[in-house]
Amino acid sequence: MASFKKYRVDSNFRLSQVHPGESPFLEGDEAAQVAEIDALAIELDEMQDLLHAEGRRKVLLVLQGMDSSGKDGTIRWVFSRTSPMGVRVTAFKAPSDDERAHDYLWRCHAVVPRSGEIAVWNRSHYEDVLVPVVEGWIDKAETRRRYAQINDFERLLIETGTVIVKCMLHIGKDEQRERLQARIDTPGKQWKFDLGDLEVRTKWNAYQQAYGKALRATSTEHAPWYVIPADNKRHRNLMIARLLMKTLRQMKLKVPPADPALKGMVVK
Repeated sequence: MASFKKYRVDSNFRLSQVHPGESPFLEGDEAAQVAEIDALAIELDEMQDLLHAEGRRKVLLVLQGMDSSGKDGTIRWVFSRTSPMGVRVTAFKAPSDDERAHDYLWRCHAVVPRSGEIAVWNRSHYEDVLVPVVEGWIDKAETRRRYAQINDFERLLIETGTVIVKCMLHIGKDEQRERLQARIDTPGKQWKFDLGDLEVRTKWNAYQQAYGKALRATSTEHAPWYVIPADNKRHRNLMIARLLMKTLRQMKLKVPPADPALKGMVVK
């Protein structure tokens, strides 16, 4: 059985340690892999019911990654059997004028999960220690301040009942090229392509360096980062589904005690 240990980020971690094409969590043939993802999706739905019934804690799944790393696909597959009533997805785009008028964490705090809810962030507050760093909009001192602020923000969420799962979808440059080309060549996918993706791609090495530094600085005991090899889509989905289910099982969720007044009650 594959272990998450290698993929959990610590202060000595280097992104180059993980090859984006490796797939240690894939076992058996394709049919067996798809069946496991589906089984995990069903169990996730059951766990979400328990989380909602308990009504005290929350779960935040953070998905970060380069363009075309599969954030949308992960959400589609991992939560394919989950009631939409208990899962809320937020996609973080470039900040609006209103968001720029506030501190950079303002828009994030507005969409943290409610009690009994799973929130999924497609990109996140980590955009603010990636894009500004690569573009040179903030200096090293400001970057360090933001790392510390993010750690404090996440500690606040943890201490108020939120369990955080952070996944960096690690895609290779060649795989990204193929996926971007597929978007260009497929009429039904062209809407997903943005010319800006090509500009970002020219800064690939700078982004890899920025990711590495951000992961090391913000992978804490209470909110660790996991790097997910994402060239293989099934592996990506399966690894994240297993990690999320492992986290939910460790929460030991339970249905709250029944109201004593219900004992012996008969509905007529």
